[in-house]
Amino acid sequence: MQKKSFSIIVLFIAGMVFALTGCGGSGNETGGSSGEGGGESLKIIAAHNQTSPENPYQIGMKEFKKVAEENENVEVEVHAGTLGTSESELVEKLKLGGADVVLVSPGFMSKTGIQEIDMFATPYIFDSYEHWEKVVDGEIGDQMADIINEKSNNDFKLLGYWTAGVRHYYGKKPLNSMEDISGMKYRTQTSGAVAKYWESTGAVPTAVAWGELYQALQQGVVDSAENAYPYFVQQNHHKTENGKYITETAHDYTTRFLLINGKKFDSYTDEQKKTVMDAAEAAVKKEREALYAQEEEYKQQAIDDGAEVNQIDREPFIKKAEAIQDETAKRVGTEDMLKKIREMK
Repeated sequence: MQKKSFSIIVLFIAGMVFALTGCGGSGNETGGSSGEGGGESLKIIAAHNQTSPENPYQIGMKEFKKVAEENENVEVEVHAGTLGTSESELVEKLKLGGADVVLVSPGFMSKTGIQEIDMFATPYIFDSYEHWEKVVDGEIGDQMADIINEKSNNDFKLLGYWTAGVRHYYGKKPLNSMEDISGMKYRTQTSGAVAKYWESTGAVPTAVAWGELYQALQQGVVDSAENAYPYFVQQNHHKTENGKYITETAHDYTTRFLLINGKKFDSYTDEQKKTVMDAAEAAVKKEREALYAQEEEYKQQAIDDGAEVNQIDREPFIKKAEAIQDETAKRVGTEDMLKKIREMK
């Protein structure tokens, strides 16, 4: 009688295990369950470092989510600064699996060892949005995408090129000549081609996290900074004593990389890959449209709020940048790329 009771218990436990594991089948490799249509479910964590809901980054990411979720088996969770306002944090999360899709700038990407990216961040490398689009949407953009993927050992796969606008100086005084920036603590990149360029003008590149820049300008930690109108006006930097004078230096038609972890992407089904690529293409278009529309809007808002905007002769700045461009191209092995970019102006 005791032996029979033991057998019944064993059979009961085996039955429970069978039921809980779904008839002994293995779990879904993408981390989700099958949807009603039979496709595998996929959840994507997408992140950027801007906190304003009106920022072009957020508009682009919302479009990515909208298009991706047209596939009923895909869910996208967008984080606007909530996974970190530092791009280096986002890059690290992408590598380690804490995020699936992130948006980052060349300066932070070059810190991962992909030095060729510095080419796209060198001041005055582009002279208009039309020029920038011809470069990134063509052969050179494809070449850079391949470099990113190969040099990162497939940690990073490029989904598309976004822009963060054309960057200008803003600070505690206007610039009427290059000499005016000499000795100023200037919030910009503190390494790479960008830092070398501003050091050559006499500025003192100073590191301040984006989320702390308003306070740094207000308290005089830095004398000035540089960014595009939608970004610094949305953060009210122009309302601080050290941010209200804007000089349109137009030194950077910016490039931003929309990245996915390449190894994770390779594990997706063909349907999931197509969904992600279609969403990325729609997001690229939407983000650029939003940025272009916002530049004039936020410039006018800055003026209405009391900021002062002035023009400057950019030629001395452009001439000084040429040597930095040549030096950067030689250092990172992109001399042919630089030649082609210049020919496309």
